[in-house]
Order: sequence, then C-alpha cells, then structure tokens
Amino acid sequence: MYRYNDFDDAFLAQRNAQFRAQVERRISGALTEDEFKPLRLMNGLYLQLHAYMLRVAIPYGTLSSDQMRQLALVADKWDKGYGHFTTRQNIQYNWPKLPDVPDILDSLAEVNLHAIQTSGNTIRNVTADHFAGAAADEIADPRPVAELIRQWSTDHPEFQFLPRKFKIAITGSPNDRAVTRAHDIGLRMVERDGKAGYEVIVGGGLGRTPVVGKVIKDFLPQADLLPYLEAIVSVYNTLGRRDNKYKARIKITVNENGLDEVRARVDERFAAIRPLFAGVDQEMLKAIEAHFAAPEFVSKDVAPYDVAYANDPVFRAWADTNLSAHKADGYAIASISIKAHGQTPGDATSDQMRVMADLAEKYGHGELRISHEQNVILPHVHKADLPAIHAALKEAGLATANIGLISDIIACPGMDYCALATARSIPVAQEIAERFEELKLEHEIGPMKIKISGCINACGHHHVGHIGILGLDRAGVENYQITLGGDGTEDAVIGQRVGPGFAYDQVVAAIETIITTYLAQREDENETFLDAYRRLGPDPFKAALYPEAAKKNAA
Repeated sequence: MYRYNDFDDAFLAQRNAQFRAQVERRISGALTEDEFKPLRLMNGLYLQLHAYMLRVAIPYGTLSSDQMRQLALVADKWDKGYGHFTTRQNIQYNWPKLPDVPDILDSLAEVNLHAIQTSGNTIRNVTADHFAGAAADEIADPRPVAELIRQWSTDHPEFQFLPRKFKIAITGSPNDRAVTRAHDIGLRMVERDGKAGYEVIVGGGLGRTPVVGKVIKDFLPQADLLPYLEAIVSVYNTLGRRDNKYKARIKITVNENGLDEVRARVDERFAAIRPLFAGVDQEMLKAIEAHFAAPEFVSKDVAPYDVAYANDPVFRAWADTNLSAHKADGYAIASISIKAHGQTPGDATSDQMRVMADLAEKYGHGELRISHEQNVILPHVHKADLPAIHAALKEAGLATANIGLISDIIACPGMDYCALATARSIPVAQEIAERFEELKLEHEIGPMKIKISGCINACGHHHVGHIGILGLDRAGVENYQITLGGDGTEDAVIGQRVGPGFAYDQVVAAIETIITTYLAQREDENETFLDAYRRLGPDPFKAALYPEAAKKNAA
C-alpha cells in the first residue's frame, strides 16, 4: 500500500498547522462560525446535530494494521470509543471537541491518514472495489490509479470550488463492486486487443435526482486517463450550474447539455491539455505501482479449513457467506461483518478495530479494506488460518455470518446524528435485522441488499437497493418510502417506488410482507429476490402492501 514520502509528510504537516491556527482563531472569536465553515469543511469537519463530526479519508478503502490501530486510538482518546465506517469508505467520529481536532489530525498524519477533501465542493475521497488487489475476477489492481487520482486531485487549484461535490469510483473487475454507475465519474477497467483501459462513465448520482451514469468513453487507454479526467472536471467546472445547488451536480449538467455536447467539449479540452502532461503522470504511476506489489503468498496445507468446514456448522455458515474467491491458490478474501443483529450498521468499537488490526497483521499480510457496504475486509488470508480467524472474530462479536444477506444493511446515520436528516435510519435497520433473525429466514431468502437513507441526499444508497427505504418528514411525522428492484452493479438500475410511504412503526411489517410475497412467488430456491422482481414486476408486491387499494382496483 502507498507510503508517504517526504513531500507528502511536509504537505500534510503544513495543512494541519494551517488548520490548527484556524481553529484557534475560531475558539478566540476572531472567526465567526460562518467564516470558519468553509475552512473546516476543507478539513473534513462538520457541525452535526449534537456536536462536531470529523470525517477521515480512507483512500480507496485501504488500511494497514497500524492505521486501524491509530483509528482505534483516536476513538478512545478523543471520541466515545467507536467510529462509523461510511458508504464513501471513510470513518466518521461523531463526538470530537473542536480544540482537540488539530491533535487528532496530527495523530492521523503519523500513520499517513488525513481528512482533506472529505467534504466541500471538491473531488472527494476516491473509492474503489473493496476486493481490489485480491479478487479472482480482477483484470488489474485499480488502487495505483486511485492513488494517482488522489494525488492529482488533492488541492488541485482549479477544482477546490466546483459547482458541487464530486465523487469518483474505480474498479478493476468486470463485476462492479464499487457502484461506479452512481458516481459523478465511474471508471471500469476493461480489456481491448489484449490491453487494459477504462470504460469512463459520467453523470451518475443518487440524491433527489437519481441517475445511472452514461458511458462517455467506451475505451480509454490508461496513459490518457488523468488528462481525460481533468478535461471532464474542467468542462463541468465551466458548465455546471451555481445558481441552484440542487441542480449543480454533473448529472444535471449532462442532462441539460446532452451527453454528445459534453463529450465534444471534453474531447476538445482533452486535446488541448494532453500534451501538457508529457508522460509525467505515467512516471508517477510507475512509482506508485511499486507500493502495491502483491504480498508474498505462502503455500500451506488447507486441511485445517477442510476439517472445520466439515465438522463445525457455525464455521461453515460463516465461510459460505463471508468468504470470496481469491486470485491466489489456497487463499480467500474474508469479509468481516460489523452488522451483528441489532447493532448500528458501520459502527466498530476501538476494541474491535484492534482485533481486526491484529488479525490482519498475524494472518493477512497487514492489510485491511473498508467496503462501501460498511464492512471490513481481510483481503489476503490463507484458508489454513481461517478457523483461527473465525474463532477470534467470534470472541470479539465480529463473526456474524450475514454478508450479502438481509441483515447486512447499508444505513446512513440518519436523524440520530445528521443535521440534514429528516428521519431515523439506524433504528429501522436494527429492527429489520432483529426481526429476520427471529424468523430465521436470512439464509432461505438468500442474496438481499436493503439500503436505508434518512433523507433525500441518499447517503444510504437506497435507490440502488434491492429494497430501498427513504425516510422523510411528512408534517412532522416520519414517513418511509419503499423502492424495489434497484441494483448497484454493472447492470445498475434505479429502484421503483411501490406506493405511499409507511409510518415508522409499519416499516418492518412492510418489509416482512415484501419478503413473504417473494418467498411465495419465486420459481424455486435458486431464484433471487432481484431476479424474481424482474420477472414478476411490482404488481404482486403492491397488492400485498396495499390490499385495500388492490381490492378497489379489482372492483
């Protein structure tokens, strides 16, 4: 993984010292809150419902064991003993005190972490496939390119005050685990004539106007990637609206100007700036790639795994749901669920962070990943070590066998923390998980992605959930809209709203109705919910959710 050089260290030290002075001026009263706001946002500091919130970048979701331990230290020393992993592969601390934030940032800098551009109208933390560098289906590890984009975009003088925030996601696999089509720019590695390049997607996004991104370039050679990205963002910076923040994202720019017009302007800008790069970016990329060499995989007898799988049903259930195929023989990718039934999705205690850091160091070549689905990944573990890993996870409350199942819910912080939220998300997620644990239906239901947002901004990605839940305020009362059939993969589609919303105390029953309808109408146990919905359409689910309306229509 990438290690900072002297330039990186000096740059970060200077930024942190600058922000320390700004915090001191705010505390002294020399800066008002309005004057301080743009300065703190440039450093990932928000003012939420109850306190400041610090959002720390985990670039492309990659952490070392030492970095995870430092995140635990921050949680213990300056917060309330936990952190919240987000759908942007960041971690948020919900209770820091303003005078402590400069010390927090300095402590993060000790392990090459920062909070720069995790907020504001700039290019945010670049996200990537959480199996990057390990997945069996991967064309190439996308993280070196993600790091190149991070370095290019950090403090880019032209792109610090864009019309709105700007998000980039990248995957090196044909199976899209990075939701690239729901980003301002999505990059999918593809091969043509034996060479790797990128399918470039532009104008995706969720929020109040959900849009699946469009392909602006079906194959872009890797050598052209950075100048082409600069051309896109430069054109957006010129065309993007600043008169209305709800119409300022690039998805609106593409819709209002048309993809062909945007493409023509990007091509023109690309032709002008491409010579200016003069291959410097490729030299930088070559140096970066050296940081991402694959670990030295070892050969071991997998008998301990085979014995545990054959004789321990608890381990077998975990292995069946939480392990994924690795590119190296004898290895697996282990997903650690931090969504035990009834717990807050994405929250990890400092003790749990240390357990995961220790396991990564002992068994996983010192590497971890954070997924946009708010779980933690051990990307490189030998199958022989999996029984020991599972035992340690079980002791720490981290061995829930639910990855990809109905209780593996994405949920934003909602009205428990967020100043923008209009409804609660966390309690809804907890109650759904607990209900289906009571019913013992998770494994019978099979693959299921429920995603919950507490407001129209869609931080919980509800639009691309198989079942999406959006919490809104209706005359002071929480009301939850349900969408069905969303998909965040390479076949991305926005879910369809099924009808009127449900009160808070009706949501779990509504989800149960949807699930029982699916189980009753699926062709066989191999037909997933998403496949069944695509075959059946919304009508059977609407009829079950709104029986009185169905009777009236039938009459």
